[in-house]
Amino acid sequence: MTIRNRFKHAATLFILCLLMLLSSLPAVSASGEGGGMDAVLVLDVSHSMADSDRNKIGNEAMKMFIDMLSEEGNRVSVVAYTDQIEREKALLEIDSPEDKENLKAFIDGLNRGSYTDIAVGVKEAVQVLTDGGDAGREPIIIVLADGNNSLDPKSGRTEAESDREMEKAIGTAQDLDIPIYTIGLNSDGKLNKAALEQLAEQTGGKSFVTSSADDLPRILSEIFASHLELNIVPVDSFTADGDYQNVKVTVPNSNVLEANISIMSEQPVEVKLADPSGNAVAIPSQDVLLAKSKSYSLIKIVRPAQGDWTLQVKGVAQDNIDINLIFNYDLTLELEPLGQKSFAKGDTVKLQAYLASGGQRLGDSAQYRNMSAVMNVKDVTNGKMEQISMKLAGDYFEGSYKLPDSHDYEITVRAEEQSFFRESETMAISASSGGGTAASKPDEEVKESTSYTGIIIAAVGAIVLLAAAYFVYRIMKERSRGFVGQIVIEIRDENTGDKSSPQYKRLSHFKGKFQLHHLLQLAPEFKETEKILFKPADGDKLKLINGSACTVEKFGRAAAAGSELVLKSGDRIAISLTQVDKTVHIEYLV
Repeated sequence: MTIRNRFKHAATLFILCLLMLLSSLPAVSASGEGGGMDAVLVLDVSHSMADSDRNKIGNEAMKMFIDMLSEEGNRVSVVAYTDQIEREKALLEIDSPEDKENLKAFIDGLNRGSYTDIAVGVKEAVQVLTDGGDAGREPIIIVLADGNNSLDPKSGRTEAESDREMEKAIGTAQDLDIPIYTIGLNSDGKLNKAALEQLAEQTGGKSFVTSSADDLPRILSEIFASHLELNIVPVDSFTADGDYQNVKVTVPNSNVLEANISIMSEQPVEVKLADPSGNAVAIPSQDVLLAKSKSYSLIKIVRPAQGDWTLQVKGVAQDNIDINLIFNYDLTLELEPLGQKSFAKGDTVKLQAYLASGGQRLGDSAQYRNMSAVMNVKDVTNGKMEQISMKLAGDYFEGSYKLPDSHDYEITVRAEEQSFFRESETMAISASSGGGTAASKPDEEVKESTSYTGIIIAAVGAIVLLAAAYFVYRIMKERSRGFVGQIVIEIRDENTGDKSSPQYKRLSHFKGKFQLHHLLQLAPEFKETEKILFKPADGDKLKLINGSACTVEKFGRAAAAGSELVLKSGDRIAISLTQVDKTVHIEYLV
């Protein structure tokens, strides 16, 4: 084998190894599609909110958001702030109705404080997602506030300092693609609308204003729409007559994962439900969940049968009742690959788009019957936008676009019906290279002299890519590595000798690493435990890394600051805090 062929053979082997390695990398969805949400709900709990939010609409909005989430696959954190973090709930995995009730009870228990600094709340929310966000979930922050600051004059903090902190938090959110949605609470008419709009606009979110719980289904559905691509469906509005009144709820097809029926009323209501066959369905039951609050009732039907359901609502006479419907679908919009690989000015791009469920093309043409689709075309070169209607062709949409210039283009397809919409991934098309014509060939002498160098460059490039891919693989593998077992936590007050009841913390929902502060519900008094990290270790063990000033003792022996401890099942440690007179006792169990 000649030297040239050896290099060629080596380069091929390197490239094959690289492709094999890349194919073994864990799949991470940038959009979080199918992975649910990591949502942080941020609430201003200062005394000024007693006027801005007299009826605690902010609390109701957070609880309704939680109730609208699917029963699994999402995580929610709550941050309550004034000019400091008053209370905080770490990202909690939603696995059951009980998880939702625990979160809502936490929200109901929030108290008010004296001053306000919105930068404090936004900064903490971004930090929660920076430290504990899951790459497979879609991050989102929802801020409920009046947008005004009222700084404590004794603290010495200035508006300029608050603004700088806010700018830094916004920059981090932009870097991590975390949209911030704002709901302005405006009961007293003193809303700082501009500040909230700017916060949302800079991070790719949206801004809303409300002084009434009646607006919540509309607002929350628009927020959901950005992540789950849903539309709200107004069902009925009526005045209660004191008896059961029938409301038709139409489930359009069999691809609905959940039907969320929200009933807004000032007085409590009673409800009954019948399926499309006319059979009574118990509320609640295995597939029908019921959540209630002082301003709404929410019925969630899981995998509802297609057809007309009958909802019966009995309200207090003369009470106004609004009913809205939000569907959640197991559908994506996909584009057929283009047969043509290169384009030039004047060429026609022909696109086909279809719905998919569970990764499989949807063959049910009935699903498309009430849908419409458009191609949104962006000329990347000059920024011009065009929208072209697409035609329905049975179980897919088709459309075409003639490239007017030798420019670069981006095309996205949006398909929509009354209850939902879907947008495809963006397809990039270039007509700027003159149709992809091949460059003129060099003469044989130059080709022969440069081919050897090209092979060497290819081999070296493959080595570099292989090393980089392996490095990325190790990082991704470490970050996605899971935990087993649970940690039992007891906190002893060294002044009184009192010890808290044991708290059992499952570790299965953590990936890669987590802070002790997360297990302590991110309570401000335990903030120094942010620098105490846990990572998974081989053999179902747990590695503790102490980067704090706290003293960590195992078997009565103190571990040096900055050292690592490996815990096996049954091991116990004591962590003496420095900023409060308390000791955290931990037992690791598998």
